[in-house]
Amino acid sequence: MRKTILASALIALFASPVVLAANETDELRKVIEQQQKVLNELERRLDETEKRVERTADVVDERVGSKSATTIGGYGELHYNNISNNQTNTNKKELDFHRFVLFFGHEFTEKTRFFSEIELEHSISGDGKNGEVELEQAYIEHDFNQMLTGKAGLFLIPVGILNETHEPATFYGVERNPVEKYIIPSTWWEGGLALNIIAMPGLSFDTAITSGLNVPTSGDNAYNIRSGRQKVSEANASDLAYTARIKYTAIPGLEIAATAQYQTDITQGAVGVDTAQAVLVSGHVIYTIQKFTIKALIANWNIDSADAEALGKDKQDGYYIEPSYRFNDSFGIFARYNEYDTQAGNNNDTSITQTNVGINYWLHENVVFKADYENQGGANDADGFNLGLGYQF
Repeated sequence: MRKTILASALIALFASPVVLAANETDELRKVIEQQQKVLNELERRLDETEKRVERTADVVDERVGSKSATTIGGYGELHYNNISNNQTNTNKKELDFHRFVLFFGHEFTEKTRFFSEIELEHSISGDGKNGEVELEQAYIEHDFNQMLTGKAGLFLIPVGILNETHEPATFYGVERNPVEKYIIPSTWWEGGLALNIIAMPGLSFDTAITSGLNVPTSGDNAYNIRSGRQKVSEANASDLAYTARIKYTAIPGLEIAATAQYQTDITQGAVGVDTAQAVLVSGHVIYTIQKFTIKALIANWNIDSADAEALGKDKQDGYYIEPSYRFNDSFGIFARYNEYDTQAGNNNDTSITQTNVGINYWLHENVVFKADYENQGGANDADGFNLGLGYQF
């Protein structure tokens, strides 16, 4: 545009009837040439500025439109328990920020990613404190193809319903069910290698070779499965564990899964006791039709050890059934019956029953308030209620 204006001015000037002297014409020509150079330089700089603006805009658009390769998430639970033990005439009235968990993940490529989970239990940890700081997951996952995915590192064992999915907004009840606490020792993680195989849509297989349990062989917790979790903290790996799971989800609303684990010695070669070969078998069903869901799970340990048998700990088993009804996005009710026995090898009746009935209120799909009534029977005699708040993001 500036060049057009200058050209018009020149045409008008030379078309003018005004007659200039020769020396004035030369001076005017020099001025015009200098102005033309200035104009050319200005246009060059303008072109460079426009290109830089375009490149900057492209970079901004790319960053705004792209997804970050690193993700952060987490969950937490605050519990209030008011349970009366009718055998000892004692009351448990406790408020506890049970879990505070942070997730960190990073996607290196579309096929290779990292995932981790750090947990603070019971609000504070240290000498003489109730809590612990734990690394619950830290593994590399890689997709070899559409059917085969591998893991290496520290990860959750593929067993049960809660062990891999236990964020508070995903289950009913303030506390996790006792069968998946004492028989399947959720949350249960080990270090090692794992493979997930998708045989066909809705049918998958999981296999894992990991560190194993290391149960105490004396004291009140002798051969207790939950007490054998090493949490991959300088874990004794003399005897590894081998896990396999099959899961079927081809029918909408239905999940059926079964897991088996074998370990040659859950005492990790402890001196003075028999080798304790152990096998865990577990299965569960989840079926949802419209707003109604029913869950059922069974788990059984068989420990081949004379020392465990003498304590009645050679067999440990449990099951639960849980119907629930979700009225809408905000309200749901449930009832759950549990029965479990960590000394099922005894001739005595040592099984414990526990019934919970309650409600979940989702303030948001990832924020939930919970309340339930609890009654314990069998070898225990206790009742009371629980209140809870949970979140995830």
